[in-house]
Amino acid sequence: MRYRVAQQHGLSNAHSPFRVVDQSGREVEWVNRYLDQQRVRGVAGSSLCSYAHDLLHFLRWWAAVHKTSAITKQNLSESTFLDYIRFQVNQNPTPAAESVNRRVGTAERAMRCEFPEAEPLFAAGFQTWYWRQSRLGYGRLRPALTQLRVKTPKRVIVPLSVDEVARFWASFRTSRDFAVVGLMLLHGLRSCEVLSLNHEDVQFSDSQIRVQGKGKRVRVLPLARESVELLNHYMRLERPTRCGQALFVYSFGCGYFRTTANYI
Repeated sequence: MRYRVAQQHGLSNAHSPFRVVDQSGREVEWVNRYLDQQRVRGVAGSSLCSYAHDLLHFLRWWAAVHKTSAITKQNLSESTFLDYIRFQVNQNPTPAAESVNRRVGTAERAMRCEFPEAEPLFAAGFQTWYWRQSRLGYGRLRPALTQLRVKTPKRVIVPLSVDEVARFWASFRTSRDFAVVGLMLLHGLRSCEVLSLNHEDVQFSDSQIRVQGKGKRVRVLPLARESVELLNHYMRLERPTRCGQALFVYSFGCGYFRTTANYI
């Protein structure tokens, strides 16, 4: 049996647009129940897509081992997630430790959603119990279980040289390019937040910009003087007048399209 992630349109706001289905189009219920729950929580669409693909990977492994996509509490054992980790590290090429941990974490949360009354799975020698205080810092200590994760290597951050920085800035030619980079460097916007901006989000009179972030949460940020000048120059001299609502656009053929990651 083959499984895949399908994006469906026209669903209600309480249903995830990303669905895990089999080759006949039939939904895998326990996976989509978890995705729907995250949708109701207000999780961003990009996160829902990531959860769907993580659970698709776990589902394919589970179906190959158990010959079914259904999961029952009796089928879960203490070695379930440990076996799943072994399966991943034996793949060639071996996925990154961050990918292994993300997939296992998503599968664990889905299992807790599906079986809320089940005891937490414990892999002896890989997990330990400890006493944890409440998040508010008071009350009785409660037993908690460390997560089953593989060790992630430490990242070594190498700063750019002066020549590399000079080549980076020299690669920009227009106010549009400088404005895109300036919003990320000076104001901390994510690339996806920059790409989703519309021209009415820029409020020149107040030197502010309205940004829709993760989970469709909207925040208003003050604009630096340099950013105001770049955006004003771009919108007056470079941005076409009839190109839709998108703030940053590019020309392709006979029309204008919203800027994508390939054009940043």
